[in-house]
Amino acid sequence: MSRILIAFEFSGTVRRAFSALGYDAWSCDLRRAEDGSNHHIVGDVRDVLDDGWEMLIVAHPPCTRLCNSGVRWLTAPPPGRTLAEMWAELDEGAALFSTVWNAPVPRVAVENPVMHRHAKERIMGFRPAAQSVQPWEYGDWETKRTCLWLRGLPPLVPTYRTQADARMALGLPDDARPLARVHRMTPGEDRAKERSRFFPGIAAAMAHQWGPLLNERIAA
Repeated sequence: MSRILIAFEFSGTVRRAFSALGYDAWSCDLRRAEDGSNHHIVGDVRDVLDDGWEMLIVAHPPCTRLCNSGVRWLTAPPPGRTLAEMWAELDEGAALFSTVWNAPVPRVAVENPVMHRHAKERIMGFRPAAQSVQPWEYGDWETKRTCLWLRGLPPLVPTYRTQADARMALGLPDDARPLARVHRMTPGEDRAKERSRFFPGIAAAMAHQWGPLLNERIAA
C-alpha cells in the first residue's frame, strides 16, 4: 500500500482525512500526536524523507521568516533581537523549505503563506506557488489565504466557487463574512501551535482529490 507522510502536523487533521479513506497515512512532528495515534512519528521530518513515501504533504512548515507579512523584521528586528538573528532564521527556514520541496518523493504539496523575494532567492529549485486557497472555499467559514506549492499533484478544485455558494451550503445569513480567526488570535504561549492547525475542509479535499492519484503513474 502506498504511504503518505504529513510533515509538521501534531493535530492529525490531514492524516485522519486520508486514513478515513483507507490510505496508509502518517504524520510527523517534534511534538507528540494530539490524538495519540500510533501513525505518528515524533522527530525531525528530514530524518524520514528517504523512507519510501509516495506522497508528502507539508501541512505547516516553520514560515515566520519566509512569509511576506514578516519581511519588515529583516530591516528593523523586533525588540531584543538582532538583524543577524533574523537573517540567520531566514536562511534556516529557506533551507528547510528547500529540503521538503526537493524531497525524494514523487508527489509533494507544501503549504506556506505568500513569500517575500529574499525567501524565494534562497530556495533551491524555487517555482511560483501552483495556487492559493481559502478555507471558506472548502467549507470552513474562515479567511486565511494559503499558497500551495505542488509537484506531481494538480491544483485542488474548490468545493465552493463563491462565498455566496458557501453561505448557502452552510446555512449562513446572506451578510455573513468569513471569520479572520487566525489573524485575530490573541497572543499567548499556545498561539503558534493553534495557528498551525490545518483546516479540515482543505484536508478532506486533499484526500478525496489526491488520494486516487497514488494508483497512477507520473508522466516522465
